[in-house]
Amino acid sequence: MNAKILLAGATGHLGEKILRKLLDEGADVRVVIRPNTPLEKIGKLKQYDIGVIQTDMSNINELTLACQDVDCVVSAVHGLEDVIIGVQSALLEAAVNAGVPRFIPSDYASDFTKQAAGENRNFDLRRKFHEQLDKSPIAVTSILNGAFAEILFRGNPLLDVNNNSVSYWEDEDKKLDFTMMDDVATFTAAAAMDATTPRILRIAGFQVSPKELAAIAGESKEQPFELIRQGSLEDLRALIQRERAAHPEGEQELYPAWQQLQYVHSMFSTTLFPLDNKRYSDIQFADAKTFVNMLVEAP
Repeated sequence: MNAKILLAGATGHLGEKILRKLLDEGADVRVVIRPNTPLEKIGKLKQYDIGVIQTDMSNINELTLACQDVDCVVSAVHGLEDVIIGVQSALLEAAVNAGVPRFIPSDYASDFTKQAAGENRNFDLRRKFHEQLDKSPIAVTSILNGAFAEILFRGNPLLDVNNNSVSYWEDEDKKLDFTMMDDVATFTAAAAMDATTPRILRIAGFQVSPKELAAIAGESKEQPFELIRQGSLEDLRALIQRERAAHPEGEQELYPAWQQLQYVHSMFSTTLFPLDNKRYSDIQFADAKTFVNMLVEAP
């Protein structure tokens, strides 16, 4: 029989990709969405052969009904404390009430289990939710994937193909973890269908240093790329503290500038290891050269 999966966060960019990959895997999918979800997003979901359940995401009884006969709850929600802890806590309680055997939380990040508290506001929320997960009777699998490679498409100074430069902090030889969002979705769908997953799965489509990134981009564009050192990790930490103090309104925003700098700090201070890329042999991750070629050729 096909696995029955409940997906939360299917209207988001990653969530919809996970939905499509689950359907490709032959899963029987139902999604939970808020009552105030825009009609455009609801219409987009209804193009798929899935169950769409609109419910108050804090209503434990309704969420428990949605979880009935489900093999795995997959969360791809994103937000601040009210979502990462509030909504996911309700999902977790409902899953336990309904006897769901497995739960995949919305982590999809660098390995915050190896980072100190206070280094990254959004990771601290996930770490706090993990305290609940670790006390729960349900089997939990977190998927950690480093940075979504697509961030480099947004004029990110880590790789500036317009100005032929690669910026870095501390060490030009530090390996950075990148995974394309499609590959994260494919791996997540496979993990959701796999009843034997461990507590943590780590994946990285490619691990590449700033120096290697500059060489690959230079070869792809047939022009030299300059390596630009922005400072040490201590310099970056001090910059984050100044920016956060100067912009307190960012505490209510998901991605204020200082939070984005915190993500950069995590990239240059941790490395995913060991990797579980080979757990599902049919998944072929985009490598650094393939991705950089794509980036250079993008309009």
